[in-house]
Amino acid sequence: MKVVTFGELMLRLAPENYLRFVQSEKYEATFGGAEANVAVSLANYGADVAFVTKLPSHEIGQAAVNSLRKFGVDTSKIARGGDRVGIYYCEKGASQRPSKVIYDRAGSSIATASPEDFDWDKIFGGVGWFHFTGITPALSDKCAAITLEACKKAKEKGITISCDLNFRKKLWSKEKAGEVMGELCNYVDYCIANEEDAKDVFGIEADNTDINNGKLDRNGYVSVAKKLTERFGFKGVAITLRESISANDNNWSGMLYTNGEAVFSKKYAMHIVDRVGGGDSFGGGLIYSLANGYDAQKAIEFAVAASCLKHSIEGDYNMVSLAEVEALAKGNASGRVQR
Repeated sequence: MKVVTFGELMLRLAPENYLRFVQSEKYEATFGGAEANVAVSLANYGADVAFVTKLPSHEIGQAAVNSLRKFGVDTSKIARGGDRVGIYYCEKGASQRPSKVIYDRAGSSIATASPEDFDWDKIFGGVGWFHFTGITPALSDKCAAITLEACKKAKEKGITISCDLNFRKKLWSKEKAGEVMGELCNYVDYCIANEEDAKDVFGIEADNTDINNGKLDRNGYVSVAKKLTERFGFKGVAITLRESISANDNNWSGMLYTNGEAVFSKKYAMHIVDRVGGGDSFGGGLIYSLANGYDAQKAIEFAVAASCLKHSIEGDYNMVSLAEVEALAKGNASGRVQR
C-alpha cells in the first residue's frame, strides 16, 4: 500500500550531548519533522511512502530533500519555492532537567504555501493511506485549508486517513486547535494521541491520571478513546502511555481502541538517548501494522516496540529495520550484542 504523509520538514540544530543552549559553541545540524519522521519509519520497513511539503529551491532546501531520499522516501511530490526552511533548536534534558525546544519557523515555505502548490488528485494517485498531524494546520490558516482540502480529496478517493493530534502550544491556542482539528477529525479513520493531546485539543481528560508524577490509569484512557470515537466515528484510537520518571528514564506502553474494545501493549522501561520523534515512530509503526492487516494486539505491540527503539537513537528519524522492531515486539528486549 502506498502511503502519503504531509507536513513540515525542518532543520534541527542541537548542542552536542547534554550541553545547554547557553553553553554550546557549535550545533549539530540534522533534519526532522513529525510527518517526515513517520515517512522515514515506513520507508525503513520497506513501505512505499511519499512525503509532501514545500521547501525552498536553494541548497538548504535540497539538503532537507536529500535527508529523506537516502532512506528511500519518495520526494517527487515536494513543491519547491518560498524563502526559508523552518528551524527548531533542541536542547536535550537529563535527570530532572527537561528537554527544551525553541522554534524559528515563522514564514517557512510550507507555512506560506498556497492550495495551488498541491495537486491532490495527482498526489493521491494509487495511494491507500494518508497521514498528517495537528502540527501542520497549526502553521498557518493556509496550511489548515490545504490540510482540509487534502482530507476531503482523500476521503473522496476512499483513502484511509490517520492523524496524530500533536498539540503544540507554541504554535496555536487550545481553542483554535479544538476548532480546526474538530473539523479535520470528521475525515479521520485512525486517531493517534498522547496523554495530553485529547485534553488540550478536545477537553477530554483521563481520570485518575497525573502525567507530571508519572501516574497513569488504564481505565481512564479507555474512556478517552471511547469518547473520541463517539464524537468522530473513528475506526480506531491509539494512545501512547508515557510514565516519566525523569528526562532519562520513562516507562512506555500504548493502547489501541477499536471495535469497542481496548488492547494494551507490554510496558518497556526505557533509558532515553533522544525522545524527540518518539510519538512519530509510534505512528509509523501503527500505520505499517494496520496497513498490513495486523490484528489489534499485534499492531499495538509493533507500534510500541518501534517507538521504544526510537528513544535509543539520536535525531528525529527512527533508523531501525523491520526485523529489529519485530524482534523486540516478540520479547527480545535484553539488548544483548547481535553477532
